[in-house]
Amino acid sequence: MEHGDLERLRRVGLDDRGIHDATQVIGFFNYITRVADGLGVEPEEFIEEWGRS
Repeated sequence: MEHGDLERLRRVGLDDRGIHDATQVIGFFNYITRVADGLGVEPEEFIEEWGRS
């Protein structure tokens, strides 16, 4: 992240709270995915993988 990244987010309509909230959600998703990977959790079979044709 650089200052220019924040400016781009503001130009598309995010205010400081929106940037904060997005950062929290993205950070949590990143964290929980790594925990699941580390524990060997298998994905649910009904969930299609992203990018799979």
